[in-house]
Amino acid sequence: MVENQDQVSSEIMMTIPLRKARLVRMDRRADTAIQIIIEHVAKHAKTTREKIWVDNRVNEMIWSRGRKKVPSSLQLKIIKLQEGTTEVLLP
Repeated sequence: MVENQDQVSSEIMMTIPLRKARLVRMDRRADTAIQIIIEHVAKHAKTTREKIWVDNRVNEMIWSRGRKKVPSSLQLKIIKLQEGTTEVLLP
């Protein structure tokens, strides 16, 4: 989490579609949704997958209706820090 606003390089709001998670087996949908979020953020924030940190509340939001019923899209706040790390948070 960001403790100091001096560390923030940029901050954007992004709606991420999770419809592709419906194409995989029912018992893998929530896991796939997390991977879709990481890939989408890596592409648009121009960073590597290893430098992306997903907040626990985002994970709880995906798993809130269970493993099989993931939301079709999520609106998330993406914070890119100066040291290169990217954080994915709920707004």
